[in-house]
Amino acid sequence: MLRDKMASPIKRQATMNRIKQFLLTILIVSLLTSCSLFGNVSTYKDKSEDFVETLLKEDYDKCMDLMAMEHEMAKEINVDTMKMGLAFVRNAFVENWGTDLSYSFIKTEKKFSTIEANNTPPNTTLVSVEFNNKKDVGIFQILFDDNSKKVLHIKFLDIKKPIPTMTYFWLFGFLAIYVPIFNIYIIWQIKRSDLKRKWSKYIAVIFLNVPAITYSAVNGLSFKLLQILIFLGVGFEVGNYLNSYWSFGIPLGGLYWFWKLKRKKDEITTLEISSDQDIEINNE
Repeated sequence: MLRDKMASPIKRQATMNRIKQFLLTILIVSLLTSCSLFGNVSTYKDKSEDFVETLLKEDYDKCMDLMAMEHEMAKEINVDTMKMGLAFVRNAFVENWGTDLSYSFIKTEKKFSTIEANNTPPNTTLVSVEFNNKKDVGIFQILFDDNSKKVLHIKFLDIKKPIPTMTYFWLFGFLAIYVPIFNIYIIWQIKRSDLKRKWSKYIAVIFLNVPAITYSAVNGLSFKLLQILIFLGVGFEVGNYLNSYWSFGIPLGGLYWFWKLKRKKDEITTLEISSDQDIEINNE
């Protein structure tokens, strides 16, 4: 029995050490992956802007150098035909947008789907970049070959939105910030209280923030009845016009426990007043 008792802490310590080593390994792999991903994002962003600027300058020979013409997807394409296609795309684009553009990186992605047509081809990355001409904003997508880091395909999406004023966007964000502040305050009140099973109250406050109210810089106000915002009731993205938004949920969990705690406090206050009155009557 004594030997078993002595072995038990040793086993627990060994298990904890294995868990720590596992978590440390995950952390190191995540950091290395993040560094690699950041490097690729920077490369793809620069190459995307370089290709579009080269296209707008009608330097089609350089465009061909920036394209992965040795890739299997491009082997059957005639170079002269490709140049004619690029010239057509360029002229149509310039007619609508001009040539004085600013760029803002959106994302890189690899699509995996049970529907084959929705997948990105093997060893390729799809890059989305927002651009604007100081009046309107749009998006183009470039498919890159991962091996050569060269362009396989470019597509200008059918999106043209006026550049929005950001005043209302930031005002809405100022309002949204009050939701997590309120939820943190309620969590603090629950912690100070004598409630039992406090963890279940914390979960209610953190997760029960519905419906969600969203303000997009471009599309304005919208409502989503069943969207759950787990970051204490708020979500946001800031970086470019088309993807910038603030979203906050109505803090139903926080409001419920605010009411419950307030009612409990009122009941205690009422009970104390009644007790004081009884004492005064007895003294008389």
